[in-house]
Amino acid sequence: MSFHIVLVEPEIPANTGNIARTCAATGTHLHLVRPLGFQTDDRTLKRAGLDYWHAVNVHYHDSFDEVREQFSQNRFFFASTRASKVYSEFAYQNGDFFVFGKETKGLPQELIDANLSTCIRMPMTDAVRSLNLSNSAAIVLYEAFRQISFAGLK
Repeated sequence: MSFHIVLVEPEIPANTGNIARTCAATGTHLHLVRPLGFQTDDRTLKRAGLDYWHAVNVHYHDSFDEVREQFSQNRFFFASTRASKVYSEFAYQNGDFFVFGKETKGLPQELIDANLSTCIRMPMTDAVRSLNLSNSAAIVLYEAFRQISFAGLK
């Protein structure tokens, strides 16, 4: 078992490529929810992931509901600048899903409202609206791995 990163309608290929590289480095599954803001054969996407795409377990979905139905036994955490709880307040376990929205708008408000108890945020100053998507995914993922003593990583 491993962790899962879900990108709901990602728009910037370089961010997805960077996240894919982090997934390859950690054995994390990457779930991409359509529509995507780029082609998956996009040169920028491939360059950001470098030559690690063969090591990424990528799943494509037509909706977030499809992901939720397919993995109904797993726990889901939703990253949002509008969340009240900090990501480090939760005790993560193997198999958890970390859900991130599109770069320009984040997750849909109705998804946040329906999952308030598992919405997470990263603390930051008021100088910016949000962190970069690939940085946010890495921060949360490595906190989850830290909590399980980096099981499966060397």
